[in-house]
Parts: sequence; structure tokens; C-alpha cells
Amino acid sequence: MNKLPTKSQLRRQLQQQVDSYLKQGGEIQQIPRGISGRENACESLPTVFFNQPKAERTPVPEVLAALDSRRPKKPSPNRTTRDRPKETIIYDDFGEPIRRVWQDR
Repeated sequence: MNKLPTKSQLRRQLQQQVDSYLKQGGEIQQIPRGISGRENACESLPTVFFNQPKAERTPVPEVLAALDSRRPKKPSPNRTTRDRPKETIIYDDFGEPIRRVWQDR
């Protein structure tokens, strides 16, 4: 597994690329702040999500069935219900608990 470069390594690579570009005769233009690259900066950005027709989906049930058939089957757990007794609390007339009684279901 390849290690990702650190930020300092990326900065050095970028600085080397800029320096080599300038040595080859390249030129960097300083653009004033607030200048936009769009024709009319006052207009809103165009929405690109809703101006295309809905794309049709291709049904692939045979491919999904083939994938499911290759998947290993998980063993179903054997669950048995145990008849556990249920705890019932008996209260007096004033709502105070008197005792606990276990009843079979």
C-alpha cells in the first residue's frame, strides 16, 4: 500500500513545479480580488441538474441473481423460545409495592 504524501511534500512539489514553469519563461498574472471569470458576474449560476431529460435505467435482474447465487449462504440461527417466568409486582391500596411474584407464562 502506497503512503500518501504529506502536506509539506505536496507544498514542495507545487513550489518546484511553479519554479520550473517560471524558468521555462512562463508568466504568472496577478488578478485583483473580486474579479470573476464569468461573462456577467451579476447573473446567477446556471443550474445543470434539471435541464436534461430523465435517464432511463437498465434493468439487470439476471446480473443481480448471479451475484446473489455466488454469495455464501449464512446459516440460519436456531432460535428456541424459552418459557421464562414473568415477574409481577403486587401493590397495596396506596400503590406501594408489597412483594414480587414469579408467574409461569
